[in-house]
Amino acid sequence: MPRILAIDYGQKRTGIAVTDELQIIASGLTTIASETTITFLKNYFEKENVAKVLIGEPKQMNGLPSQSTEVIEQFVAAFSKTFPQMPMVRVDERFTSKMAFQTMIDSGLNKKQRQNKALIDEIAATILLQDYLSRK
Repeated sequence: MPRILAIDYGQKRTGIAVTDELQIIASGLTTIASETTITFLKNYFEKENVAKVLIGEPKQMNGLPSQSTEVIEQFVAAFSKTFPQMPMVRVDERFTSKMAFQTMIDSGLNKKQRQNKALIDEIAATILLQDYLSRK
């Protein structure tokens, strides 16, 4: 069975998570510089069988688009143009970064480790994906 990949796209960094082949468990894959995301995905899709891609949709508490929406919409447009056959699902990413930070605390990471923003982005993508799997 093909994998599902989740992207927590940001202005500077992008967290990426992926399921196992049975689509049961979400695991953090990596965090990359956002400008390299399309190239990373081209290489990844050549090596791995991916059924669909989840892309976080940033919203404010009131449901309106957040400040980063424009940047993410530009990425979504580039993704759709580059990978027209790849199914894409937009998912609400509210609270994923806060949940990621709390996960780091709960895991016993020290203060210096919790300041690793790349790790927060990767965990946020994993939470996004695991939540999707739980609802599926």
